[in-house]
Amino acid sequence: MRRLMTACLASLVLYAALFGFILDRPLAYGFLRQQIDAKLARGVVSPKLVILAGSNGPYSHRCEVIEPLIGRACVNAGVAVGIGLDYLFARWRPLLHPGDVVYLPMEEAQYVRTRAATEVGPDAAIMFRHDWGTLATLSPARWGGALFSFDLRYALMSLVEKVLAMRGFHDPREAVTGGTNAWGDHVGHTMALAAGDRLMLASLTPWHATAPGVRDGYGTALLVEFMGWARAHRVQVIGGFPAGFRDAPMPDTTRAAIRAVYLANGAEFLELPNESLYPRTDFFDSPEHLAEPGQIAHSIAVGDALRAMLSRPAKLAAGQSQSNAR
Repeated sequence: MRRLMTACLASLVLYAALFGFILDRPLAYGFLRQQIDAKLARGVVSPKLVILAGSNGPYSHRCEVIEPLIGRACVNAGVAVGIGLDYLFARWRPLLHPGDVVYLPMEEAQYVRTRAATEVGPDAAIMFRHDWGTLATLSPARWGGALFSFDLRYALMSLVEKVLAMRGFHDPREAVTGGTNAWGDHVGHTMALAAGDRLMLASLTPWHATAPGVRDGYGTALLVEFMGWARAHRVQVIGGFPAGFRDAPMPDTTRAAIRAVYLANGAEFLELPNESLYPRTDFFDSPEHLAEPGQIAHSIAVGDALRAMLSRPAKLAAGQSQSNAR
């Protein structure tokens, strides 16, 4: 029995050493890590607006446009739905100061994302390999999730990606989907590049969360915790809806549930006259990704609405929402 236990412990130590210090995925996860770090590097100024969401953030919002409209620095901090909200909030809290504003036009999937999915998302592997400092600030359940977030596929892909990186592999993503500018916005996702997804978008049936799913979701619980921290540190939080198809909007009950998450927790809520809904032809490759012309138009509308909200001398009382239409 002692030999068996020793062998098990040795294998666990070897596993942790391999994935914690040696194996890495510089192309897939390195791309995400570099994006997150670049956005954080821009967030050292104050006062500022930080847009936090999944990929709806950078694809459908443009800080380059919003910044001059609101008269303060803007950072597009959105990355991808799969990145845990607790990880993003942990990375951004040290950079948020009194007077800063966080705008959260989060995707429906972020509210209902489960604890299990959050614990083993791509940020778990990133933290275990590169960011033990942030991992240490999260719950012990996250430590276990990070430790056991690796598998044989990760190991094999690590070897492949390391070889490709050493040989100067040219990442084709920018030529296919566009790149990222200094504000953290996704740019270059033109209508011409979107042409190949036209038929797919025309026939796509978007997924929508239910109101109970939003109300009881683990992502919602993480958001509520963050809003409590923000209130205590005089950081203003404003919720919003993600971009979506006009002909297949989320149910009214879901919209009401999302709005209530913010208003019930001392935050504000921004609603555009068009409810952030656009024709399918305005989108790039998914129901949350506006193509560049739509992104710019949407950002002007959001920027104008935020400017009106931020120009008021005092925050609206809880239970009220802001609408450009009113």
